[in-house]
Amino acid sequence: MEQVSLTIKFARLDELAILPTQGSALAAGWDLYALEDTVVPKGRSALIPTGWACAIPEGWEGQIRCRSSLGKKGMIMPNGLGTIDADYRGELKVLATWIGEGDSFFVQAGERVAQMLFAPVPNVTLIETTMDGLDQTERGEGGFGSTGK
Repeated sequence: MEQVSLTIKFARLDELAILPTQGSALAAGWDLYALEDTVVPKGRSALIPTGWACAIPEGWEGQIRCRSSLGKKGMIMPNGLGTIDADYRGELKVLATWIGEGDSFFVQAGERVAQMLFAPVPNVTLIETTMDGLDQTERGEGGFGSTGK
């Protein structure tokens, strides 16, 4: 498979912001660092600032994902995956929810809090049709566990 080269410009919004890094040479994601101490209350969400804005090229998106080490402890992203659109120029922030042990989770400034991956976005055209106009499949309208898994 041919490797795609992509350049993303990052603008520092705070002098204390840490530029995203990769944990290893073959890591898919770029670690995002907390700009400031943040408390994530149990069962509630908090926005963790990174101190960076970026310019993702047209035809691409940024995907903000939970770090597995924090997920194991009980920090999740309430939307599962955050999407950064190519035309967004605001500060990158991580939306986190604490479901682990204890009343809250303390995120320390400089801590790796999420990963950002870059993925292509296809040019999609939607066409309205009727149910008869959709291709038929073996599964059909079955959903929410209908395949037995």
